[in-house]
Amino acid sequence: MAEATLELAATDAEHSSGGGSVPPPLPPDDPEAWYAPDVCDQYEVYPGAVVTISEHGPDFAYDVREPPLTSGDRATLERIEEYFADAHLERPRTREGAVERMTEGFDPKHERVIDRLVECSHAGRRRVTYHALATLACLDELTPYALDDRIEVADTDDEGIVIHTSDYAPAVTDLPADPQFIERFASERIERHTVQFHEFSIPVVLYRENLLGNDPFTTKYAVREPDLLPGDADLIAEAKERLWETTVDGIIEDETAFVRQRAEELLARRLRGRNTRAWFDAVRTRIRSALAEYDLALPPVDRRYADDRLSDLVYYVLRDYVGYGKLTVPIRDPMLEDIEANRIGERVKVVPRTDTGHDQRVPTNIVFESERPFVNVVTQLAAADGTELNASTPSAKVNLRPDGLDETIRCAVALPTVSEDGPHISIRKQSSDTLTPTDLVRDDTLSTELVALLWLVYEHHGVVLFSGPTGAGKTTLMNAHMPFVPFRDRPISIDEGSREVRLPHETGVSLTTRDHESDHKRVTMADLMTEANYLNPDVEVIAEVNTTASFETFAEVLNTGHGLIGTTHAEDVESLVNRVVEQGLPPYLLRELDLVVFPRHVDGDRYVGEVVELLDEQSFHALDRDERCGVVHKQGTTVYWNTVAWREPDGTFGFAYDHPEIGGESDHETGTHAASDDDTTCKMHTFERVATLTDRPVESVEAEFHRKHRYVKYFVRESVDDFETLFDLLADLETDEAATVERLHRRQGNETGNTPHGGRGDVGGD
Repeated sequence: MAEATLELAATDAEHSSGGGSVPPPLPPDDPEAWYAPDVCDQYEVYPGAVVTISEHGPDFAYDVREPPLTSGDRATLERIEEYFADAHLERPRTREGAVERMTEGFDPKHERVIDRLVECSHAGRRRVTYHALATLACLDELTPYALDDRIEVADTDDEGIVIHTSDYAPAVTDLPADPQFIERFASERIERHTVQFHEFSIPVVLYRENLLGNDPFTTKYAVREPDLLPGDADLIAEAKERLWETTVDGIIEDETAFVRQRAEELLARRLRGRNTRAWFDAVRTRIRSALAEYDLALPPVDRRYADDRLSDLVYYVLRDYVGYGKLTVPIRDPMLEDIEANRIGERVKVVPRTDTGHDQRVPTNIVFESERPFVNVVTQLAAADGTELNASTPSAKVNLRPDGLDETIRCAVALPTVSEDGPHISIRKQSSDTLTPTDLVRDDTLSTELVALLWLVYEHHGVVLFSGPTGAGKTTLMNAHMPFVPFRDRPISIDEGSREVRLPHETGVSLTTRDHESDHKRVTMADLMTEANYLNPDVEVIAEVNTTASFETFAEVLNTGHGLIGTTHAEDVESLVNRVVEQGLPPYLLRELDLVVFPRHVDGDRYVGEVVELLDEQSFHALDRDERCGVVHKQGTTVYWNTVAWREPDGTFGFAYDHPEIGGESDHETGTHAASDDDTTCKMHTFERVATLTDRPVESVEAEFHRKHRYVKYFVRESVDDFETLFDLLADLETDEAATVERLHRRQGNETGNTPHGGRGDVGGD
């Protein structure tokens, strides 16, 4: 207490000497004194910022004493605020961000400017820096409140804001009822990470605003690009214009390196030129240097420019010339799944991936204020896939993989001639980290029995279609099971969606349609079909069976006898039949499908809602039918279907097969409930279809299914969740199953220190 009193007295004395009107220290018996008897608690939240909680009638009072300023300090602070009035300083979005900003302070380039504007003692510099940070780069008057980690609740009423701390509540404050940046003070950070763009690391934050009535979107996504000093925007525009006018001799092998080098040369020259013209600052610097030699003044700061300022300017040039303008960071952010720019002047929306804890559409701090930069990004995205947008081709659907990224992005772009309020962009990004069946089982997306069934059909060249709305996870499910296609087989992917297909096979080939305007020739699906047949495929993959051409290709492949895997948009069997009919195909072709998987996306949860098999009339009537079977009549054709797997309302999975190997009524290890019936052990026809494909008895197929199911449970138990590792392990099993099982059995025994119970049965095998 004595030390704090002396510090306050010394500060007041300094204020008086500076000419400021500061009241004298209050006597101990004054109830307004901070050391009065009614003070309940006092602590420092930042050097020089002290919180005092005192009794206030039936409640408490929460007061903040920030570092006081002398008249000279105030004049210096006004100079700083005036200089940075036109600067772009991004304020933190959350209380956590405010603490980090106050801890880290200004960037070096801002510190260099402040060094030129401030001439005072070290103590005065600390006080001025605190207020400059709070006013220009933090939450202004809410800054000390954000720094107090003891505040748990901030409630607003007509008279102001009431604070609830961990020890005292309620505590009234002198804040107004609606202070500026209150929505940021009330926000909480959900997730924060950095996005790499060449050598730059750009931080982004996903946060939630806990303030009702402020914005219909409470969760938001913000990109924290480098701050700009006054005049930096003009420097960037000038550098981009000079780069555009640059003449080049020969071929540019590295576009990024060329743009970076030219931008650094242009911007460095302009920054040095600005310093040279600042003759008054140069004279003052020379005078301070001379006085510093005699210890009569502090030495001046180097007057060239801060390295981080040049780096920040180069970033914006690269972002617009090598990247995709304002969408560069979202496109490169692996945590995002969708990006949508709908119109000029509206916030760009994104959809984070499920593992961020929020996978609903959220707004960003990115806005296209004018049409020109928006159109530039639209045309750039289309051109990256070989499509030139113009009056005759105002829109396009493109697939591309940006430089330095491992993921494919699918874009729908359009010029203002198509969209009413300007251009629009819709981007869907495929995750670079391909999930495995182990990941899907652990996330309760599907059951181990269904994985084993898909393995069985994939391996024996069956026909599987993943059907559901956009974003339900069709491609994720399809790719996760691709390692089950035997390594000796040759999978061929067809059409534009093939770039989303993950083929780990050395034998695989991807064929895509593409316009060749120079040759006035278009590569069609028919051309790809002819090409695919010459490649002798074992399995053909058609991602996104949605266009008329892709449906025709799908029908042709069904008649070839090859294995077929694909995705389409239909929520249930009836919708699927309607889509087939709308595309001009006979519904009876659907009988060639072995399994149709219908994934769901509900409240951020992705899972397989239903798996059906399509049957002929004889097979349908041979089943022990219940409410999970059905019939669809369309254009004189009847389509019969039977559900073989489903998700119960309680989140568990049902499976139309009851056998001791599965676990009877329920499999407690996988959370799966198998169908039970006193008269039959199997309520699916898929085993018979696989038996027909492989010329084996049904009992042999059932035994293979049980063996595969044991392997799947081993994969989950031992966390075999790497895509390439799973593919290599399956290849070893196919090459020599007995030796592979023995090796796994031995490895499992070494890790546990004893022999696994059940021998090979714990790993798989017979």
